[in-house]
Amino acid sequence: MAVHAFIFPGQGSQIVGMGRDLAAAFGGAREIFQEVDDTLGQKLSKLMFEGPPEELTRTENTQPALMAHSMAALRVLETEGGFKLADRAVLVAGHSLGEYTALAAAGSFTPAAAARLLRLRGEAMQKAVPPGEGAMAALLGAEIGLVREICEAARENEVVDVANDNGGGQVVISGHKTAVDRAIEIAKSRGVKRALLLPVSAPFHCSLMQPAAHAMQDALGRTPPLAPRVPLVANVSAAKETAPAEITRLLIEQVTATVRWRESVIAMAAMGVDSFIEIGAGKVLTGLIRRILPDAATASVGTPAEIEALLKTLV
Repeated sequence: MAVHAFIFPGQGSQIVGMGRDLAAAFGGAREIFQEVDDTLGQKLSKLMFEGPPEELTRTENTQPALMAHSMAALRVLETEGGFKLADRAVLVAGHSLGEYTALAAAGSFTPAAAARLLRLRGEAMQKAVPPGEGAMAALLGAEIGLVREICEAARENEVVDVANDNGGGQVVISGHKTAVDRAIEIAKSRGVKRALLLPVSAPFHCSLMQPAAHAMQDALGRTPPLAPRVPLVANVSAAKETAPAEITRLLIEQVTATVRWRESVIAMAAMGVDSFIEIGAGKVLTGLIRRILPDAATASVGTPAEIEALLKTLV
């Protein structure tokens, strides 16, 4: 019998139209979208379903939108398939903002609490660095050790850090734009296959995000997580976490720290997971896992047809 981990996507998976077919087909999905809309005092669902894309990709909208889509898909699995996450999954994990979704799925946060936290997180991350001062870049075909060396060589008293170790030779760096530009040139001279700036609005997961980490410390002090019904493999530790105080500490640190996705996936496999089910928009994490663990079973579940297919395989 397969041993499942349920995983939840991060920024970059959003697309106009996300969740629209779920809302059209299922009352349970509509309830989640309405709850998030009411909590935020905004028709976020309309923005998800209809755009415009430039509004959806603003990080304060993207973050709660991706969580809402994932939670709507999960609610449909529960209402249509008699599915309970705690009965099906041995672990949960999420990429960056997806960690909040994973915790909501595991009962640590309500969808409303997760929406409030992610709205605040998005706003705080956007405000942390003035526009144009920060940047992020993807280094493709590079291993983590080499990228750390490149960042060290490029700093020159500025910030450039490893933001995401995504696996499959994909490492993302983040920091001052001038330092990121230097890192791109050094990467090319070191034989890195491709190094390209990413179209993001702020330099996430680097030490420049410290003001946002302070904001999340205050927010999580007001809305602490409950113990998850399914253990979380955390971005910062790449290890299994269940204690609310430690999860809170890691969520605060996560704002400025590297997302250790490659190590997290390897750790889940070492704990016996051989099936990864991505709940929500897109197939980004599924693609990364196929490169990290080519023999693992994967599924992406964000549409009615995908939900139907998953329920058949889980019977």
